[in-house]
Amino acid sequence: MPFSTQPSFTVHSPDMADGRVARAQFASAMGGPGDNLSPQIEWQGAPASAQSFIVTMYDPDAPTGSGWWHWAVANIPGSACALPRGAGVAGTSALPSGAVEINTDMGVPGYVGPLPPPGETHRYVVTVTALDVARLDLSPTATPALLSFIAGAHTVGKATFTAMGAR
Repeated sequence: MPFSTQPSFTVHSPDMADGRVARAQFASAMGGPGDNLSPQIEWQGAPASAQSFIVTMYDPDAPTGSGWWHWAVANIPGSACALPRGAGVAGTSALPSGAVEINTDMGVPGYVGPLPPPGETHRYVVTVTALDVARLDLSPTATPALLSFIAGAHTVGKATFTAMGAR
């Protein structure tokens, strides 16, 4: 079944309420100014047929030719309507039961905060995808691109917002 965007399906982050990535969400590695703390993500109005969700954060402006995946979480239960701040920090158990983090473009699961080149402003696209299945069978080495491809056949709605970030 092809997905249809539900006008009432919305997503936002109190950590990006002003349309900008907060310093705490920026990377702390490689000279980054932040704490590498994943943002709180909240959604509402999802389709009634949603049995699970995917949350992703993607930078289409990264100087790679293919963008950069900062975070991907799959198999979030259909009863969920948020991910708490810090849920993507390695070693925490703040994700809902059954949810799994997919490898980012750093080659590891978990949240990887933004770190645009100095003087550049990048867009960070957060998407919540509603699925008509309770879980996707994913390889431990799945990438966000593969996750998106597999989810395509089960998507019943999407909500997205974009925050800007610069250092």
